Amino acid sequence: MNKKITGPVRRKIAPVISPAPTAMPLARTHSLAGRAYLEIRNQILKGELPVGVALSRRKLADQLKISVPPVMEALQHLERDGLVESKPRVGTRVRVPMPQDIEDRSLVREALESQAARLFAARATAAEKIELRQMGRRVDQFYAACEKSSNDREFLFSVNTYHMKLHLRIAECARCPALRDAIEKEQVLIFNWLFDTAVERRSLGLDYHARLADVLASGVPEKADGAMRQHIQRGLREVLEGLAHFNNRRENLWRSKKPARLAG
Repeated sequence: MNKKITGPVRRKIAPVISPAPTAMPLARTHSLAGRAYLEIRNQILKGELPVGVALSRRKLADQLKISVPPVMEALQHLERDGLVESKPRVGTRVRVPMPQDIEDRSLVREALESQAARLFAARATAAEKIELRQMGRRVDQFYAACEKSSNDREFLFSVNTYHMKLHLRIAECARCPALRDAIEKEQVLIFNWLFDTAVERRSLGLDYHARLADVLASGVPEKADGAMRQHIQRGLREVLEGLAHFNNRRENLWRSKKPARLAG
């Protein structure tokens, strides 16, 4: 059994991790439905509620120590976001992404993030380029640690959170708030995280993000654009390969399930 990562790596990751961006307006995150949304979403992203698992409203309400209506509202929002799905007279489950879902999300992500990379190369300050290089090397270090701590969901959650922070930082330094907001609003990074979790994608190469950061920091927009596209397309290929057999098995179970009363 793999040992949890402790000591220097954990001490190093703690000060650079920040909470994952929310997909709901801040006003709603302070409501019971907003809290339920974040709790359920984070359980999905951690893999505690794996892709394809049935969701019981009552069990979730008991777990969160709240009533059922806020959970129902949270699940409705998660369904609109595309993270869960419902089937009439059967119930709700964590959504099983199909190849077309993944390809579509990847195209949106590529369009947005390649433009962010291009603008970063042209607009980022020298200090911001140094910062990105440092973040890229940290991400690679943390993912390498994940290979030794594959059963530690909290650590994996922290690493994925920092990974998102790196990509959002690129957009922030591109100095186009609308572009940064679009990346967060479309949840392209959330879905990338979900897909990686579903196929247990842990190993990204020793310098996978360091090389990307170096190209973006070079200051050549065309090279930055190309490097980001290659970065995203490689991830797409790996996720599609890992998810092919998984989806077939899950969909067969879901479609063959007899109609029943809604869970919870």
